[in-house]
Amino acid sequence: MRPRIDRSDRRRVLQALAFGSAWWVVPGAFAEQLARTPSQTEGPFYPNHLPLDTDNDLIRINDLTTPAVGTITLLSGRVLDMKGDPVRNALVEIWQVDHSGAYIHTGSMNRDKADKNFQGFGRFLTGSSGEYLFRTIKPVAYPGRTPHIHVAVKTKGREKFVTQCYIKGEPQNEKDNILRTTENRDLLIVPFTPLPGSNVGELTAKFDIVLGFTPAA
Repeated sequence: MRPRIDRSDRRRVLQALAFGSAWWVVPGAFAEQLARTPSQTEGPFYPNHLPLDTDNDLIRINDLTTPAVGTITLLSGRVLDMKGDPVRNALVEIWQVDHSGAYIHTGSMNRDKADKNFQGFGRFLTGSSGEYLFRTIKPVAYPGRTPHIHVAVKTKGREKFVTQCYIKGEPQNEKDNILRTTENRDLLIVPFTPLPGSNVGELTAKFDIVLGFTPAA
């Protein structure tokens, strides 16, 4: 599965990934500090009809020139095992509401206001470093929920892992029943910060996912 991001965007992405992440080159170096990422409900709005375009660039659908509405965000991270080693060939999926608060699901609220230029769902297959990358929008609230991005990880021979990613400092976090009742919920809350070198207000967020297993001996 080949990720699709424009060349100029890719350059900024690489700069962002390099910023403050030098420890990535030392697999397992912090194994004793790793804690399993908390799982959360998949929710009722995993797409019931997948879009034709399922790549990692959610703000543009196929070759359409009009981008989705919203604050462009580069969501990246690594999929790791309990020892801190990268998990290769893990299929990472994300899905979220658009700027109007609508999922790409027939049962979603605000479907009549859905952004037709927002893909709403994407996939990325990790390589040897375990890294994944998506270009999406900063999540907004859905009625009754704080802003969040749904994340699923599929690995061969294991049950699908599902969780959600949240914005650090978002006031609605404290009122969200799903987040509030999750043990170790701080592991799901990450900063959404300005992307270095961006002239259009892009953000970057780093969300590492630690799966609850260690490799076989």
